[in-house]
Amino acid sequence: MKERCLLIPAIKKHAVIPDQLVKKLNGRTLIARALDTARSVCAAQDIFVLTDSQEISLIAERASVNFRFNQAMRFKSLDIVAEMHDTLAELAQSYKHCLIYRPSCPLLTWVDLEACWKEYQKSASDALITVKKVKQRLWNIRQGNLEQLLEDQENPYVVESRAVIILHLSLLEHWGDKNQKIKIYPYFLDERGIEIQGYQDWWICERLLNLRQIVFVVAGFPAIGMGHVFRALMLAHEITNHKIIFVCTRDSELAVENIARRDYPLVRQGSEPLATTVLKLRPDLVINDFLNTPIEYMEELKRSGCKCVNFEDDGAGGERADLVINALYENCQSDSKMHYGANYFCLRDEFLEAKRNPLRDCVKTLLITFGGTDQYNCTKRVLDIVEPICRALGISIRVVVGPGYAHLDDMVEHIKTLENPLIRFTYATNVMSQMMEGSDLAICSAGRTVYELCHMRIPGIVLAHHEREARHTFARPKHGFTFLGLMQKVNDIKIRNVFLAMLKQDRRARFWHRQDQLDFSPNKAHVIKLMLNLLDK
Repeated sequence: MKERCLLIPAIKKHAVIPDQLVKKLNGRTLIARALDTARSVCAAQDIFVLTDSQEISLIAERASVNFRFNQAMRFKSLDIVAEMHDTLAELAQSYKHCLIYRPSCPLLTWVDLEACWKEYQKSASDALITVKKVKQRLWNIRQGNLEQLLEDQENPYVVESRAVIILHLSLLEHWGDKNQKIKIYPYFLDERGIEIQGYQDWWICERLLNLRQIVFVVAGFPAIGMGHVFRALMLAHEITNHKIIFVCTRDSELAVENIARRDYPLVRQGSEPLATTVLKLRPDLVINDFLNTPIEYMEELKRSGCKCVNFEDDGAGGERADLVINALYENCQSDSKMHYGANYFCLRDEFLEAKRNPLRDCVKTLLITFGGTDQYNCTKRVLDIVEPICRALGISIRVVVGPGYAHLDDMVEHIKTLENPLIRFTYATNVMSQMMEGSDLAICSAGRTVYELCHMRIPGIVLAHHEREARHTFARPKHGFTFLGLMQKVNDIKIRNVFLAMLKQDRRARFWHRQDQLDFSPNKAHVIKLMLNLLDK
């Protein structure tokens, strides 16, 4: 006797949607999908279709699988094993076990069927039935009155998922006999166990079949800051129709901590090459946001067939990407693949709802912020330079540092020693727009913050952390900023003098009016569309 066969019940008159089994779901009929899955598990001669439809019989015949046709067939109960007793008894002459697989669960794959089979074998049970956990209160209606059936609310009950049943055919005669002890193993299905029981289920399954795997590859550590992580999280938040997974580079402990708090699936690169970590996840689209990508890494991704989007990448690897977004680089010409400049800068949602600052008569509030890490502790240096001036003029100071700021304890103690009630200190805020609301002037680094300040209508003084950041030429007077260069090369006297100059109303007003002409609000939707269009291709 053979070890197993696979039986597909395809009773057309039981369909909840007209012609359900032969209607195309995402380009393939339900019966065709079921046959494809079955042939990945069993040989064609071991697959049987039980049907009341001549059309489905023809489909089975053309697929070179067996079929049993009975136009009068109709199941009168939910016990499908009892309803198919005669067919199963026939199969019991040649097979030890039978997998009953229903085409109304189109999200199941051959991997799921094989997983059911392995669990069935390992459990040494007489049968396996797929089930789903339901954590709800269960009631019965008796004479118009609700009566609770299950009192135990701590443990969820289970309901049968009409997806897969595996049966030891030698026990067929005892099926349904309450006096016969039959061991049935429960196999819990995940979200792929959705059964089509109406148009809503059909719509959900079609959406899920279009689901693609998008992998964000990011880096975040003190030397490069957290801008890549924040941008990737912002974009991931906008993508709801596909599955999102994050990959952090080997040295990105800060990135891991921040992404984990958002509950996204997360993988950290181990000892293997980065491409190996990424490709294990079988991505359809890879979004690289960790500066210039190595050409070898990009070539390996492209050989796998996945699409690639790179952010802030002007290296050789970027040439292999399908789409490159370099919003922070202004001095290059955009084409169909490479997109440069502020028109591609994406604002977080919190800024779209924030109240932009009017031009006030004088500076009342100064904002000091140097990104997520501030490796050289420029925050403290700038605070010490401008604090005496602000104290004398009655200017409030908002000091904001990011989650990777390594000098937190020292800064807290330092602010205490200053004894200036006009200083407000904030660590790792999730509402940066609120910190900017009401600010008249800012001193900051040359990353994403300058665009957010521009959107909020806050002129500023900009110091670059490193040479790469100094190449972000948006932070210039034409956009409302005075750029001082690398912070390590600028002396305290120059910072003080420029700060005094920026307090003058005429210069600040010129800068404010230049910012008032810019609007980044539509950019994020445009960038998301460019990215997701790659999946359509």
